[in-house]
Amino acid sequence: MALQPKLETKVKNIIEVDGLKFKDLNGDGKLNPYEDWRLSPEERAKNLVSLMNLDEKVDMMLINTRQMGLSQKDPEKTSHDGILDEGIVEKGENIFAVLKIWGTTKTIEEMNIRHFILRDNWSPAEMAEWVNKMNELAEGTRLGIPVLITSNSRNENTEFIFGMNDAAGIFSTWPGTLGLAAAAQGDIKNGQDASLISEFAKIARREWTATGIRKGYMYMADTVTDPRWQRTYGTFGEDPVFISDAIGRLIDGFQGKTLGKDSIAMTTKHFPGGGARENGFDPHYEEGKWNLYPTPGSLEKYHLPPFQAAVEHGTSSIMPYYSMPSIEKSVVQQFEGEDIPYEEVGFTFNHYFIQNLLRDQLGFKGYINSDSGIINKMSWGVEDLSDAARFAKAVNAGTDIIADTNDIGNLKEAIEKGWISEQRIDEANIRLLTEMFALGLFDDQTYVDPAQATEVVQTKQHWDAAYEAHKKTVTILKKKQQTLPLTAYQLAKQKFYVEVFHKDSERAKDYTEKARKECDALGQFTLTDAYEEADVAILFLHPKSGDYFNATPGLLELEICENKPLTALDGTSYEETTLSNLAHFKAIAENVRTRGGKVITSVNIILPWIVKNIEPLSDALIAGYDTFYNAQFEVIAGNYKPVGVLPLTLPASDAVIAVDQDGNCVSRNDVPGYDKDLYMPEGLTYAYQDENGNVYRLGHGLTYEVSK
Repeated sequence: MALQPKLETKVKNIIEVDGLKFKDLNGDGKLNPYEDWRLSPEERAKNLVSLMNLDEKVDMMLINTRQMGLSQKDPEKTSHDGILDEGIVEKGENIFAVLKIWGTTKTIEEMNIRHFILRDNWSPAEMAEWVNKMNELAEGTRLGIPVLITSNSRNENTEFIFGMNDAAGIFSTWPGTLGLAAAAQGDIKNGQDASLISEFAKIARREWTATGIRKGYMYMADTVTDPRWQRTYGTFGEDPVFISDAIGRLIDGFQGKTLGKDSIAMTTKHFPGGGARENGFDPHYEEGKWNLYPTPGSLEKYHLPPFQAAVEHGTSSIMPYYSMPSIEKSVVQQFEGEDIPYEEVGFTFNHYFIQNLLRDQLGFKGYINSDSGIINKMSWGVEDLSDAARFAKAVNAGTDIIADTNDIGNLKEAIEKGWISEQRIDEANIRLLTEMFALGLFDDQTYVDPAQATEVVQTKQHWDAAYEAHKKTVTILKKKQQTLPLTAYQLAKQKFYVEVFHKDSERAKDYTEKARKECDALGQFTLTDAYEEADVAILFLHPKSGDYFNATPGLLELEICENKPLTALDGTSYEETTLSNLAHFKAIAENVRTRGGKVITSVNIILPWIVKNIEPLSDALIAGYDTFYNAQFEVIAGNYKPVGVLPLTLPASDAVIAVDQDGNCVSRNDVPGYDKDLYMPEGLTYAYQDENGNVYRLGHGLTYEVSK
């Protein structure tokens, strides 16, 4: 028999039945099945759905971004001592305000919305207080249904990108997702396993649960096959076997073996894999709306295995991608010997992919969470339908909750017109509420302790483990003899020059100051501000390319370049820069090397960069993945043995990713880098090879012994 949970209420009463205590969430003085913590989550969900009216069911199927009161610039538009935001966002004021967005109180009490995405990045205690106040409002409503707060990942060191990396630096701060892959695959190469991923997930889970954020839009199970895909940085690379292992470990670590009151419910994305892009264009904009499968067997071999792993490990929900399969540029794909039919609609609207493939064949039991904006913006393949008809198409295809919208009216209209059955609405609600019951949100997990949230997030062991992971990510791509590791003599007698380069010159200045401070803090380097007198230059490069929500004029640029002349898709000319002050980088490298010094270059790998403009100027070339500077300095100084390996293949040149006038790429869009040579024209080799003969293919990483 289940143990009596420690119940806390702010508004409703606690009643006693059979010597046990229960929350009287609907205020009727009786114990309803949904209030009975002794019953299974599904039993409770079914009872609650039977008590809900149509409006409450409809509202449960929407999830909307909700900011904290602390982020509201006008204090007059807050409530509850500034904790809740009561500001009204008019239609069109931001990317997701396709309708008027009301204040928090009205949204919870009158609109009955219960799922919210948090993108703010305040302190753990402040986030906990906000979650508590949201739940206090919810408790006071007719049925006392609590809120469920969702977030994108928060534990990676990264620059802010709305909708992908909304928050960083508050929770224990690990390397970027590609860095986790680089470190874990390095451990595997050294005869260990990917336990680092498991440790990461367990630590992050403790921090999330302490603050009251109970659901994660993470992680990306997409296999990178098109190198120009801008979202590569959020993946675990190009090896579907490793990605499958990592996804399983993440789900086990965040959720546990079964979903429970200590779990973070996971939303694995983006089914059936977003890596098979059409030359890198992303479906956040129209140019990238297609998934291409030109290679027989590619979907089953490369893209589906990580999602199979997610299903096997019991992921709570799955998010389909915006994109749709192209008939014209694909061959017939199969799963377990059966042909997969293509309907050219976005995967959120695609009945075969969700119901037949994901549920019936892969065995998925959770719920389907759409990506943001599928009704009003990224509604590929159903653009000609009304908003109400798009809701019907998505829900009837198997989608249970629609992201980043408060469009109650059109979903309800679709039901009232008979386009969606109430039975289907009940099914979706049962799935959604089963998760909330399993998480304990109706019982002893409604409210969290802000002081404990602070204590958990500040746990030293968490931050120490994160820093250890940063050191493990450092990937040595190239090292000329006697360049790395630095010797005791070099550290004692030579001068070092440190500078950071970025596409944004102002950001480069800030990063340079940070890198120099961290280098100096190690106490091993003698720094100089003049590269002309340096014996060793340590140069960090942070290239950037493309935009998350907008297509580039031509193909996404992967070469590390400045003012490179290019031709747009419409035939006009333009220039592209992925790294500012590249001429200054070259001047430093040439000056130092001409005087007999060494140049150590670190490239931040968020995309599979073409490094031909910087590798020949470098005596040592390092790959980082939003890796802390001080962790890289430790490896350079010989304090730590290099472990990291490339989680994806770096292309040799523009020639191996060239696209012809018909839009066909010379290397297959749906095949990962390590296998692209199987399909390359004679005379072309996909992976970059440096002057020392190192091939920058998946798994490449040099090492060296360090002094103990």
